[in-house]
Amino acid sequence: MAYRKLGRDSAARKALFRDLVTDLIIHERIETTEAKAKELRRITDKMITLAKRGDLHARRQVAAFVRNERIHPHAKKEKMFDHTTEEGKKQIRETAVQKLFDDIAPRYAERQGGYTRIMKLGPRRGDAAPMVYIELVK
Repeated sequence: MAYRKLGRDSAARKALFRDLVTDLIIHERIETTEAKAKELRRITDKMITLAKRGDLHARRQVAAFVRNERIHPHAKKEKMFDHTTEEGKKQIRETAVQKLFDDIAPRYAERQGGYTRIMKLGPRRGDAAPMVYIELVK
């Protein structure tokens, strides 16, 4: 097979990557193990490429994989949203799919792949698994 199994059955593996892709879209940077990050990079790049297409079929394909989570108003620590303003209310209603199509895809309009970066952190305390940050390239 051409992918990592990560010690999980197919349903658990799909659920894991759905959650990781959704979190990466919302937070734009997550910490995970190196093996998960390398597999996550493949899936995330495909989702961003679909979002760059921007048509209805691509939106439905992305929505079928990415979880329908609303972006929490305090998801980004450096940017706190005011619940009383119209902009703050819009940010609360925004979903991960909307953010992917409206914010992330236009950012990479001229880029032909390589949307993510993996930075090694070192071993995890406890089981010494190699940990990394995976983030969207600015």
